[in-house]
Amino acid sequence: MPSLFSIAKLPLSQWVSDGVNWLTQNWSGFFNAIQSAGQTFMDTMTNFLSAIPQPIFIIALALIAWLTTPKRYGLPTLIVLGLALIANQGLWSDLMQTITLVLTSSIVSLVIGIPLGIWTSKSQKAYAVVKPILDFMQTMPAFVYLIPAVAFFGIGMVPGTFSSVIFALPPVVNFTYLGLKQVPESLVEAADSFGSTTWQKLVKLELPSAKPSIIAGSKQTIMLALSMVVTASMIGAPGLGRGVLSAVQHADVGAGFVNGIALVILAIIIDRFVQKMNTDPVTTPKLPKWRKIAA
Repeated sequence: MPSLFSIAKLPLSQWVSDGVNWLTQNWSGFFNAIQSAGQTFMDTMTNFLSAIPQPIFIIALALIAWLTTPKRYGLPTLIVLGLALIANQGLWSDLMQTITLVLTSSIVSLVIGIPLGIWTSKSQKAYAVVKPILDFMQTMPAFVYLIPAVAFFGIGMVPGTFSSVIFALPPVVNFTYLGLKQVPESLVEAADSFGSTTWQKLVKLELPSAKPSIIAGSKQTIMLALSMVVTASMIGAPGLGRGVLSAVQHADVGAGFVNGIALVILAIIIDRFVQKMNTDPVTTPKLPKWRKIAA
């Protein structure tokens, strides 16, 4: 009886390579269209952000933070000092490119992830299929995603966004699923008793109740997209990650620290703004009108 180790090696690597080659050959027009449209969109966004004078950008962002957090000056002060430091170090252009990359990949991840989380919460068959794929996406090393990204889209910001979306997508799907599954059954039964449709239950009850969980997943997705900035720079994605990569290649500790602290400042600012979206306590969600009448 032959042992397991004597069985011929499966050509798994060749199968994957053949699959990617088939896609690049037969779907090249599709990928080129995405690459062209995505590059145009992100160039436009970067040019728009770069066209805003630095003082106006900093003051406007600090003012928004101050208006949304009355009597709190920590975040506005951080924005003014942090962004002023980034501008002083000559990294403003890289910052705008990084913001474009993070915003684009985060928006795409949320647009795909939240509906996917809703779908999996409503269908156990869909969850059984999607859950292993999400686990695979989370555990696969991020560097692996760079290979198909380059094969499909070449080098630049678009493949960086593609790899960031794959890496950052799972949290928002999982948290949306968990949030909807944790909606109290008594509220769902009350909605059914008042004749609510599936859409009404989703929009007026389930999504508001799951809001803290969905925002927590969105926050993790945005942070993961930001963490991919340095990795994506290996395939030509511009921004602060390119400065970190160059510093590593040249063993330049000073340049690495400056670019790294700029990424930290950006991460803190994004984190605080996302946190503001979740101001309602978890235990006191806003109830729809039919629930207030029932109470």
